[in-house]
Amino acid sequence: MAKMKDCSNRGKLMIMIGLLVIAPLGILPFYPKDRGYAIFFLLPGLLSILAGGLVCAFGRRETYFSSDRLKAQQHSNNTVLFTWFWGIAVGAMPFFLSGQLKLVQAIFESVSGWTTTGLSVMDVTRTSHIFLFYRSFMQYCGGLGFVLMMVMLVSGKRSMDLFNAEGHPDKLMPNLKQTAQTIFEMYIIFLIVGTAAYVACGMPLFDSLCHAMCSLSTGGFSTKLNSIGEYHSLPIEIVTIVLMLIGTTNFAVLLLLLRGKWRQAAKVSEVRFLCLLLLIFVPLMALSLSTELGMGFGESLRHGMFNAASALSTTGYATVVYENWPPFAIGLMILLMLIGGGIGSTAGGLKLTRVYLILRMIGQNIKRKLLPQRCVDAPTYVKAQGRTKIDEELCSDTVGFVGCYLLLFLAGALILTLTAGCSLEKAMFEFASALGTVGLSIGLTGPMTNNATLIVEMIGMILGRLEIFIVLTGLYSWLHGMRKN
Repeated sequence: MAKMKDCSNRGKLMIMIGLLVIAPLGILPFYPKDRGYAIFFLLPGLLSILAGGLVCAFGRRETYFSSDRLKAQQHSNNTVLFTWFWGIAVGAMPFFLSGQLKLVQAIFESVSGWTTTGLSVMDVTRTSHIFLFYRSFMQYCGGLGFVLMMVMLVSGKRSMDLFNAEGHPDKLMPNLKQTAQTIFEMYIIFLIVGTAAYVACGMPLFDSLCHAMCSLSTGGFSTKLNSIGEYHSLPIEIVTIVLMLIGTTNFAVLLLLLRGKWRQAAKVSEVRFLCLLLLIFVPLMALSLSTELGMGFGESLRHGMFNAASALSTTGYATVVYENWPPFAIGLMILLMLIGGGIGSTAGGLKLTRVYLILRMIGQNIKRKLLPQRCVDAPTYVKAQGRTKIDEELCSDTVGFVGCYLLLFLAGALILTLTAGCSLEKAMFEFASALGTVGLSIGLTGPMTNNATLIVEMIGMILGRLEIFIVLTGLYSWLHGMRKN
């Protein structure tokens, strides 16, 4: 039986994180006034590269038999978990070392960036171009994931385990490296087209690039204090909606669309469910805004469409301030943030497929009670790869994840009422945003937010981005190893 080695992948991922932190220096020729900040990116970036090189060269190589799938998966989860925590720590250093943010705030901004959440404690009106770009670049890379980016450059024997552990369920091409490269190529094409579309709508080039990166990664960091609402432009809002929906769509479905297989893509259950949710929630939200805030029909529909798409895609861009919104509209936003985007996309939340499956299971349960017992029904749903059976294992996994997610949501919201001293409604909105990696805020998160609230939201963001069980199994394996030693 072949043995598998763990530390080389950790080292390669550490090197890659260092390169990502250094990458924003590429904009300095265009913004020479920011050259004084270069050392704050070089220092942590080079440190990560050096540490990764040492791990690759001299690190203790822990081996195990590849036939032990459970142990292999645990090692993959540990590697992914370590990489994300390393990325968060290194990613926070430019904010902290430069004095832009205090330590907890810097870690919070890093977590929000890499997890593509978009909640922020920075005052963007006083932030230099290099840090504005860095925040957007973090989200763009975080949307792909560290493992996917590493696989694109170099792949090893355990790459598939790591790829799956980071939350990428689909292999689009015959081999993993081709899959990673295909996803990256799509991502780059959409970035170029999105940036050009923003520029055509009158947005400055720098803002266009940053907003395109964050829209596609369903991140939500903005270069403006009032997000997309700052521009008061319907064309810009339309472009943003399109990019957000692209970002929240499964990469396998996007590949079908790029290949011209529109009919096949339109049959995918997740795509149909996405459209159905928007058809239901947008008119309801518009009606609430129109009747309770006195908005005109056109204005309420415009705000309803943009903000519903932002919440469901878990992007977090906004055109309004939510503090004055009616409770019914706030409730709809919370539901959309909990549902989230597509599995295998850059989005967070429960994911459309899981919610769709839960609804199908409820429907099947009702049918079994109403129809004769002799009626046999084998439920299926449609993925980009074709029709798939809804079997007992899939149902069990779905119910387990949804139950755990909702319990975490309720616990986090209740804790936020204590740390932030706010109402349950506001706490549910804010924690749904953090756990779903959305980034919309009802006013609880900002430069003046206390550390306890930021820590609770950081825990939510990490659990949401890594889909809960990866974090739990990784921590369990680590604690189990500590006991053995």
